[in-house]
Amino acid sequence: MPRYYFDLREGHHVAPDEEGLDLPDMEAVQNEAARALSDLARDTIRATAAFGVARNLSIEVRDDQGTVMQARFRFDIKRLQ
Repeated sequence: MPRYYFDLREGHHVAPDEEGLDLPDMEAVQNEAARALSDLARDTIRATAAFGVARNLSIEVRDDQGTVMQARFRFDIKRLQ
């Protein structure tokens, strides 16, 4: 079973995954990336006091050959009044 690494990126900051996960196929990789990205977005929103600041979050998935998938999430709050 291949090993995949899920590197977290927020803007220019990257937190590399040093452990990785053994997953059977790309569908499992995609599901794990989606779960990890939703957790990252939730934690970032809870931890920040600057709710009006746009955030660009992503999970970059790699195997031994290089990057195989990227999942991105962007949130931005704009007050209209």
